[in-house]
Amino acid sequence: MSKPYYEFFCPVKVIAGNAALEHIPFELDILSSKNPMIITDKGVRAVGLLKHIEGALAAAEINVSTIFDDVPPDSSIETVHAAAKVYNDNGCDAIIAVGGGSVIDTCKAVNILVSEGGDDLRAYSGAHVLKRPLKPLFVVPTTSGTGSETTAIAVISDNQAGVKMPFVSYFLMPNAAVLDPRMTLTLPPHITAMTGMDAMTHAIEAYTCMAHNPISDAYATSAIAKVSANLLKVLDNPSDSDGRLELAQASTMAGIAFSNAMVGLVHSLGHSLGAASHLPHGLCMNLFLPYVLEFNKDKNGDRIADLLLSIAGAEVYASTPAAQRADRAIEEIRRMRDEIHARCKLPRTLQETGKVTRDQFDHIADLTLDDGSIVINPKEVDRKQVLALLEKAWG
Repeated sequence: MSKPYYEFFCPVKVIAGNAALEHIPFELDILSSKNPMIITDKGVRAVGLLKHIEGALAAAEINVSTIFDDVPPDSSIETVHAAAKVYNDNGCDAIIAVGGGSVIDTCKAVNILVSEGGDDLRAYSGAHVLKRPLKPLFVVPTTSGTGSETTAIAVISDNQAGVKMPFVSYFLMPNAAVLDPRMTLTLPPHITAMTGMDAMTHAIEAYTCMAHNPISDAYATSAIAKVSANLLKVLDNPSDSDGRLELAQASTMAGIAFSNAMVGLVHSLGHSLGAASHLPHGLCMNLFLPYVLEFNKDKNGDRIADLLLSIAGAEVYASTPAAQRADRAIEEIRRMRDEIHARCKLPRTLQETGKVTRDQFDHIADLTLDDGSIVINPKEVDRKQVLALLEKAWG
């Protein structure tokens, strides 16, 4: 069914390839930035990833003297304020984010404070509070999953209030996303797998949920094909530079897709499980994906059937009768999860995580029904059905 109205927006420049980092100086120059600050985390710095960026900048006679590497896995207001103070104290004029989702979200929030002034990040929480462009922000992802490099969203923890604060504004979107395979080559197998399935879920939900549109569909199906063709290959050969670049591009394309088409029940369950058990987001996506597709199938089986072409390729798609394609697509996702588990023990069920108990199901169900993503899911869901899905995912 054609949609009478939709919007699609992605102003983020994508710079991708084997020498992508070497293009950062040009991007800084055209925005008159002379003194960029790098924000990252201790893990990224410890494995030596910053040397690639520092080398690229040094070749253009840009010396990065300001580096903040104190971003925790779950970023907080305190972290944002500390980084903003370092930026201001050193007279910086641009931010280069080097890391995964937490680092990128931190940089977006830091950019609010250093651009708007003030010292209370809470004042900018919510949707579209910002009214003007911020300082230059460049994002160099070191994982291939979150897609945060192309989104208008940041989430920061307010530890005092015990809540996660959302920030939504087109002005949070970076000036450019820089995808260079050197930055993900050292990613350990289980994180490669988790972030790959995170990107896969972003793309599949963008394609199969209610807000899909023709342009987001093009990004989503391409992202699904890239993850399907390259994730297992990269797990088998971690130094496969071409495969790493394909996964990085898939993550970015999935980010563009779900920024414009939203996500559904897999994310509602995943957000809730993550809040209750502190399991990583990508793992939560992997746990619920096939079960939610099965649940939704009687409402959007035609869209799920389409996925088979991107997941398994033209031959499998053509040789599978139309009425069986949705089931075969879900079967292929299950097979991929099994293949991943065989390589790096990424859990496929709640039981396999060892960190979830059935006693938590009621709490997870309550959180799921309150999660905003549930609105976009093609099929309405009640508490009893959420509990049934948790039982299925138990294993």
